[in-house]
Amino acid sequence: MSARQKKSYGNESITSLKGADRVRLRPAVIFGSDGLEGCQHSFFEILSNSIDEAREGYGKLIRVIRHKDYSITVEDQGRGIPLDYNQKEQRYNWELVYCELYAGGKYSNNIGENYEYALGLNGLGACATQYSSEYMDVTVYRDGYKYELHFEKGNNIGGLKKTKCNYEHTGTIQTWKPDLEVFTDIKIPVEYFRDVLRRQAVVNAGLVFEFIDEESGTTERFVYENGIADYVSEVNQDKGITKPCYFEGSARGRDREDKPEYKVKMEIAFCFNNEINTIQYYHNSSWLEYGGSPDKAVRAAFVYEIDKYLRNNNKYNKNESKITFSDIEDSLILITNTFSTMTSYENQTKKAINNRFIQEAITDFLKQQLEIYLIENKEEAEKIAAQVLINKRSRESAERARIDVKKKLGGTMDISSRVKKFVDCRSKDVNKRELYIVEGDSALGSVKMGRDSEFQAVMPVRGKILNCLKADYSGIFKSEIIVDLIKVLGCGVEIKSKHNKNLGSFDYDSLKWNKIIICTDADVDGYQIRTLILAMFYRLMPTLIEKGKVFIAESPLFEITARGKSYFAYTEKEKNEILEKLKGQKVTIQRSKGLGENDPEMMWITTMNPETRRLIQVMPDDAENTQKFFDLLLGDNLQGRKDFISEYGHEYMEYIDVS
Repeated sequence: MSARQKKSYGNESITSLKGADRVRLRPAVIFGSDGLEGCQHSFFEILSNSIDEAREGYGKLIRVIRHKDYSITVEDQGRGIPLDYNQKEQRYNWELVYCELYAGGKYSNNIGENYEYALGLNGLGACATQYSSEYMDVTVYRDGYKYELHFEKGNNIGGLKKTKCNYEHTGTIQTWKPDLEVFTDIKIPVEYFRDVLRRQAVVNAGLVFEFIDEESGTTERFVYENGIADYVSEVNQDKGITKPCYFEGSARGRDREDKPEYKVKMEIAFCFNNEINTIQYYHNSSWLEYGGSPDKAVRAAFVYEIDKYLRNNNKYNKNESKITFSDIEDSLILITNTFSTMTSYENQTKKAINNRFIQEAITDFLKQQLEIYLIENKEEAEKIAAQVLINKRSRESAERARIDVKKKLGGTMDISSRVKKFVDCRSKDVNKRELYIVEGDSALGSVKMGRDSEFQAVMPVRGKILNCLKADYSGIFKSEIIVDLIKVLGCGVEIKSKHNKNLGSFDYDSLKWNKIIICTDADVDGYQIRTLILAMFYRLMPTLIEKGKVFIAESPLFEITARGKSYFAYTEKEKNEILEKLKGQKVTIQRSKGLGENDPEMMWITTMNPETRRLIQVMPDDAENTQKFFDLLLGDNLQGRKDFISEYGHEYMEYIDVS
């Protein structure tokens, strides 16, 4: 036996957590996390009890206060939680509600006791939240009395106080401060409260939620008189290709033959919109972030009915594949709001349900309603069919582009896959390496001779490249020039497509260059090539612009010689300033030649020497404006381009090449 005695593992080694320790030492078991998410869920447990009361018809207002010390108050106008002595249980109800896990008034809802549809069913929320609090104060108005409780770190202090009271209305007020000994963070952000209360207002038609934030001194109210129907209209913003539609129904059934029968109530609101899409599922007022049964039902019903419509009306092309739900959801705004007297949540956090009957009921109900809707609303059915097919064909095109990108950019830059006429530099230090993108083979020669080969590489662009703002992805990746340039850059592409989120293969850390410098002649053709290269960056690699990696090399317009010394002017103003300084001397003024005609020394001085060159960093302050002008000057808006030239063309007259 070693000096260090081994611990024995016997009968007395088995222990159980008791009282508040059941939650305080293992909060993640109840709340899903011991961090901020768990703390947020503890708040929702209290809120859900107030919502259950309101949905049963008791009270129209729920007030939530976020205090400066991050304590929380939830106040409702319900019947008030019963706290007095319970003859049946031979205990005070306050002990059952706030000090006993798996105790509550919602276990018999399927037979019509107390609550028909309840958010909270596990009898954990009030007790677990109390146990996990630094303190909790409870005030209840009911039965002509005011009841008061005070807890500290899971222990009741002072018992139940009961006094006669003339109150305006019944209700429950609960104030508590989540305990930092239990949760790692208790600073629930304002946005969380807003989001939760807005969602609850959406699925509880006419119920008013008032939110007071003491830290900012603001008060907000959330209410949707017509529930999900109003919310879908709000999200739609009158931009939909169809009008909002609302279905409601109910059904009875069971999950298995040996399980009890229960009731499910369904509300579904939707519309189609080719700019905005969102899908949200709620059950018994709880937002089902991970969906479960309603998600499976919606997917099955929409695909079945829209596919049937497309087939029956000969909308598919010959041998065309069937639509998928992604083709529908790209243009779908949909909210489902379901309630049931029995619910199987995947866990206590209530982010998904797995009731088989609820899935079947929603599927059957939605199929019936959609079939009737598509028959009775012919115009809207045609719009839906057309949009879904557009989405489908765009998705398939994007997938083909993805495969093409992967195939063409999959190879590495080695000797066997060397890009034509690309001239690399010796340095492998990415922080030093510069890539010059130059115009044509003639410029390649002069830039190659004038560069510092230690850190400057050259990539020639042969002719005018494809306009990437007008071409589709399949066309872009057929362009040898563009594919070669992407290979040289090394970072891949980032393609924004709602049809295929993983279409791009962009990796900023794989970029092989510190500076990417566009170097073209100072003439009309040079400006056009420069603009087309910038359009390529904007379409395929906008992050490189945002990160300040793309530059334009300014080329001098004039070379002025006096007494054997050369001066370079980049503008008319600079030319005049140089001439003023050289007044009295014999000078020779020569318009600067194209890059291909420059000798290596001149090239180094004017364009490549970091000490003397002029670089313009391409760093758009406003991406929206940048896109607007790219689209205007290089896109399909011919009339917009004509209007722009008509209004502003005179400002560019000096740049016109009339030779």
